[in-house]
Amino acid sequence: MSEWIEAHLLEKLKGVKNLLAFSHGVDSTALFYILNDAGVGFDIAIVDYNERAQSKDEVASARALAAKFDKKCFTKSVNLSRSNFECTARKARYEFFAEICAKNGYKNLILAHQLDDRFEWFLMQLAKGAGLNELLGMSDFERRKDYDILRPLLKFKKSQLEAFLKERGLKYFIDETNFSHKFRRNFMRQNFSEPFLARFSNGVIKSFELLQSDAQTLRPSFTSAADKIYLVKKDESAMRGVDKVCKILGVLMSEAQRKECERCLEKGCVISGKVAVGANENFILVTPFVSASMDKNFKERCRVLRVPPINRGYLYSVNFDVGILRQNLI
Repeated sequence: MSEWIEAHLLEKLKGVKNLLAFSHGVDSTALFYILNDAGVGFDIAIVDYNERAQSKDEVASARALAAKFDKKCFTKSVNLSRSNFECTARKARYEFFAEICAKNGYKNLILAHQLDDRFEWFLMQLAKGAGLNELLGMSDFERRKDYDILRPLLKFKKSQLEAFLKERGLKYFIDETNFSHKFRRNFMRQNFSEPFLARFSNGVIKSFELLQSDAQTLRPSFTSAADKIYLVKKDESAMRGVDKVCKILGVLMSEAQRKECERCLEKGCVISGKVAVGANENFILVTPFVSASMDKNFKERCRVLRVPPINRGYLYSVNFDVGILRQNLI
């Protein structure tokens, strides 16, 4: 079934270690079989949030499915606060996936987001006010610190995936919380995105392709001076660049953190205690955050080169030659 997966993504998936984020719902179950039919090697990872009795059956079935196809199944059980549950659940699972990828050498994390998910995100961002890059949100390829994210199903509706499973008589689970209006996404899905996509899905797919092309011209400019050391051009897209680099370094900034970072940019700031963001007149320097005692010569060289103080500890800790930054910082 490689026709489900575009050639450029299939090329990235072949011959490397891949991890599929699994829930045993319609989307991830369909993607499991699509990947298997396409000859892609992968293992799976599933999180039990202990919110529903059915979740135990889902995990047990996921383990059995993985064993049947000779795949590893990573599992994690968490108990989260019900306050802002969707956000904390997302954070917990991505931390879990990142940990697995880093420890086991997985090159790609495969996510089963489909067209409905992408359009729901678009509408939710539109409702609260957002720019083009935020409206688009999901893309089929995204680079992170220790792995790449691939989303092969963004051009397919959930109904197409469910039809695929039903035609084959394949087992999957329905999460009853998907029908609860206490979650904003469910309200958006049932009242807006599903009825709209039922009539206009081809136009929506084409619009996303055109918007993605337009977004290329607005992409922030950043370069890597060395491993984990990034320079973001200080222009109107600078904060988007900082946001992307933070993702590469393993930190997802909240809206509050973005605003605080922008406000404190000149004096420097630390995101989630992990990423240091400093700036001078022309560029923003983004590195991991390290607090270190530095010798006087290094400090003086950093001062002359206008290396932001917040980044100096990390540069010193990895014995980085700050002279490499001369053409960018002075």
